[in-house]
Amino acid sequence: MLSLASRVARPIATQAARRHQFQLTAGFAQTVKEGLTATDAWNKSCYSEMDYTVNEDDPVFAAVQKFAAYNIGCLVTVDSAGKISGVVSERDYVCKIALLGKTSKDVAIKEISTKSANLITASPGETVSDCMAKMLMKDIRHLPLLDESGGVVGIVSIKDLVKSELKEKEDAIRTLSDFALGKGGHFGSD
Repeated sequence: MLSLASRVARPIATQAARRHQFQLTAGFAQTVKEGLTATDAWNKSCYSEMDYTVNEDDPVFAAVQKFAAYNIGCLVTVDSAGKISGVVSERDYVCKIALLGKTSKDVAIKEISTKSANLITASPGETVSDCMAKMLMKDIRHLPLLDESGGVVGIVSIKDLVKSELKEKEDAIRTLSDFALGKGGHFGSD
């Protein structure tokens, strides 16, 4: 059974861990902003290093080639003016081309893609947690990031978001462990 002090201190430490994370900068501890954003996840994503768009008028084969070349599962589709028109995924290919006996060279991407009117998106400033909630609610694996004017600025996968969230939690645990071991929460275990 936990003592009264333990029952009171544990929730306080947990709340503090949620609110703050510390990092060592030039020998001094500083608080890192609360919550990671979609931009933070995007910057560490494989999508940030490639052209994640495909023209909606291209044959599906063009999308399949990018899926294989970059080992990815989704691309943002754009119209002839370069504006977002939807997304196309490996699942779209499997369900709407392969299973129906069609060929990827004869079908345009816009015939199988999810259109922008039905698209779930996020802004770059949204938190990783909010993005994950959207994805789980709609059972989707990829989320295009749109700026204030509706222009596409990126795309994140559920894997990107989970990695970001996990890294943040590991850092918070390391900081609290160091503090509990008398190393001081701001010095780090490195």
